[in-house]
Amino acid sequence: MNHNASYLTSSIGLVITLSAPAAFAQQTNEADVEKISVIGSRLSVRSATESTAPVDIIGSAELQATGMTETARALQFLVPSFNFPTSSITDGSDAVRPASLRGLSPDHTLVLINGKRRHGSALVHLNGTMGRGSSNVDLNAIPMSAIKRIEILRDGAAAQYGSDAIAGVINLVLNDNMSGGQVSLNGGQTFEGDGEQYKISSNQGFRIAEDGFVNISAEYHHKNKTNRAGLDPRQQYADINNQPDPREAIANRLNHSVGDASFENLALMVNAGYQLANSEFYAFADLSQRKTQSGAFFRRPLDARNVVEVYPDGFLPEIAPETNDHAITLGYKFELADWQLDLSANTGASRYQYYVNNSLNASLGPASPTSAYAGGMRNDEQNLNLEASKLFAFVNESDFVLSAGIAYRKNSYKIFQGDEVSYANYGYQGKSGGMQGFGGFTPESTVDESRNNLGVYVEVENQLTDKFNWAAAVRQERYSDFGSNTSWKLAGRYELTPEWAVRSTFNSGFRAPSVQQLYFSNLSTLFVADPVTGVLNPVESGTFNNTSPVVSALGQGELKPEKSQSISVGITYQGDNGVTFTLDSYRIEIDDRIILTGSVSRANPIIDGLLGTNSAESVRFFTNAVDTRTQGVEAVLAYQLPQTEYGDIKLSLSAQYNDTDIKQIKVPALLGGLEEALFNNEEKARLTKANPKNSFSAGITHSYGDFITNLRINRFGPYTLGYATGDYQYSAKTVADISLSYAFNSQLGFTVGVNNLFDTYPDEQPVVNQFNGIFKYPNTNAPFGFNGGYYFVEARYLF
Repeated sequence: MNHNASYLTSSIGLVITLSAPAAFAQQTNEADVEKISVIGSRLSVRSATESTAPVDIIGSAELQATGMTETARALQFLVPSFNFPTSSITDGSDAVRPASLRGLSPDHTLVLINGKRRHGSALVHLNGTMGRGSSNVDLNAIPMSAIKRIEILRDGAAAQYGSDAIAGVINLVLNDNMSGGQVSLNGGQTFEGDGEQYKISSNQGFRIAEDGFVNISAEYHHKNKTNRAGLDPRQQYADINNQPDPREAIANRLNHSVGDASFENLALMVNAGYQLANSEFYAFADLSQRKTQSGAFFRRPLDARNVVEVYPDGFLPEIAPETNDHAITLGYKFELADWQLDLSANTGASRYQYYVNNSLNASLGPASPTSAYAGGMRNDEQNLNLEASKLFAFVNESDFVLSAGIAYRKNSYKIFQGDEVSYANYGYQGKSGGMQGFGGFTPESTVDESRNNLGVYVEVENQLTDKFNWAAAVRQERYSDFGSNTSWKLAGRYELTPEWAVRSTFNSGFRAPSVQQLYFSNLSTLFVADPVTGVLNPVESGTFNNTSPVVSALGQGELKPEKSQSISVGITYQGDNGVTFTLDSYRIEIDDRIILTGSVSRANPIIDGLLGTNSAESVRFFTNAVDTRTQGVEAVLAYQLPQTEYGDIKLSLSAQYNDTDIKQIKVPALLGGLEEALFNNEEKARLTKANPKNSFSAGITHSYGDFITNLRINRFGPYTLGYATGDYQYSAKTVADISLSYAFNSQLGFTVGVNNLFDTYPDEQPVVNQFNGIFKYPNTNAPFGFNGGYYFVEARYLF
């Protein structure tokens, strides 16, 4: 195999290498842990602390050892800078939850598969979650059994990869073994006896001739819901002759579902390659489908939105979205006149379709159906890339790598209208129209839009001396909708002693407005808290995109790209005593951050005039409204103890601290004085305080004979949520996980374990924000969830 071609054209990043946590990945091959080629290294295969930027490498065994069945959830407990909070009763976000790096927005992190850009989800997070107004890649659409390792670059990288890479880059490297495989079965449930789940996964490698392979992974995952709702104390039935209805005494008071949604997920991934004398063909493709069921707000029998002839005891609308992701990438690596070239093309799509069950359209009265298709969204992305690299002789007899490339990308976004009954108002007794729980997309909401961009980049890297290496990159992007942008990056590392080194990066970046933010529109029912009582009241709110006459009349103008400037400075240590250590500080300034505004009511005469006959009671839209500064520190310590007769012990410690401040808030001139309505205290807290200010992870792995014991302690620091009644800070919590694995032989193994061993829950919400005691825990943002303890068992068979 041509290894030079492999590492010279593997990606377009700067030097990114194995970080300290990788020393504790449960790898069977220590050489793979200490020396590994990952995205970016142009000169050589780098070792643990030789990178110019901080990076985490998570091996497949390390993911499996968590006992967690979702890739994003496992990463959250392994990488303190990665956030993946739990939310409930947040419509579509119950099915595709937001994930982020360094406390920034979910769409500030670029996701790659085998070094190639991954398409984002069609979903826009709308209802109170972290990252409200953003879209992100659904990491859980990729079967965990397909993953060889995950590389997380914690540094800006827009100069190498283009839009989105402001907080960092996550690269999923796929399994490429040519033979053998694994089948596993994982199952468990919470201490409360709910949330039962099981996952069946497999991976198989096949050799093609002498130098080719096909690797196939498949996964089926079923999970039942959890429910931590409180009992509903409210009156359920209308009085009869001014006396309580006798059914009041036997009414079902556990009428909400507040917890993890139930789902079924089926995923398939194929990775393939064929090596010729001086070239290589490669391809990978995936397909996934997830069906989710989650609850909305319960409609009591006496609720005006109910029709008692259909639901005499009230009803809990069920939002049942179906998400489908598929993608295929084809590539060819070859040599031409001493240049290493990589030509690739990929296409991917995410489709998100809403179905509403156990509901009704009250404006149809007793004739209403109880289920409907509410419409959906689709996000498509196509990429065409050509990359070239060449090694030159340079001063001081050093190697100098020149790399260049050109990339074309097309993004498309569609919104499909729902069944008429899902959104229409038929006038029965003046009741509200549309299906309760999630009103469908109207014909006016439908869109079919696209945009394209062309990017070119140049990158150089040089190991000038034995102690000093440096790199630089510049990238020019031109978009069909908003114009062009130039990003740059400088990075360097200097070795102070054989053990200690310093490193630093400086870069500018940008994030183009996503097609979801450009074109999403909808009319939906929001539950808005009264600023005095905190009571939630339904409001018909319109989300208008920037092409709509309403937003244009506000003087909003077209969305602009977000632009960033960032710097990082770090120190590393790697001794011959089994200890590695990295400490990195950073600052990221982002101008013109895109937010989804708060809802501005018709009570404002300007808004009332613009809405006219539109049925919306309020308006919200996307705008470049905020400039922010995020700064923090990340530390990683790893220690491989000398092996003794009592077995092998590996220790890891990692911690992070970050803080985000708002530098400036900007609103359209026509809405001057409405800053608080457009970007209220709740949104300010969500942007700056909703992620834990600090977090800490400690792990110990003990191997003895056929036994492996894993103990992990995670501390999630304090965080703050904004409410209509004011901010509330949730205290820090510590979660402990433990597992024991036993290998019966070289093929068969079992693991038993407990996650959240001490059944830790987050603080309860302030009473005024608990919606009559029903929402006990922070249902829109809980860093480690609110399910309590969970025990599991897993069986694995290798062949």
